[in-house]
Amino acid sequence: MGFAIICALITLLAGYATFSALKNKNILGIVFGGGTFLVIGWFTVMTLLTSGFPTPH
Repeated sequence: MGFAIICALITLLAGYATFSALKNKNILGIVFGGGTFLVIGWFTVMTLLTSGFPTPH
């Protein structure tokens, strides 16, 4: 389940980076940040749906 947690953290950081790039009107930052947010976010959602939420041991 470490993969789901790492992907979720990357998704949150990419969302913040995209928002920051939008504020600064940085087109390349918007493209790469938004792409990362969409792709890794999709991996996160699909991992959580197929493997379930992480549970403490």
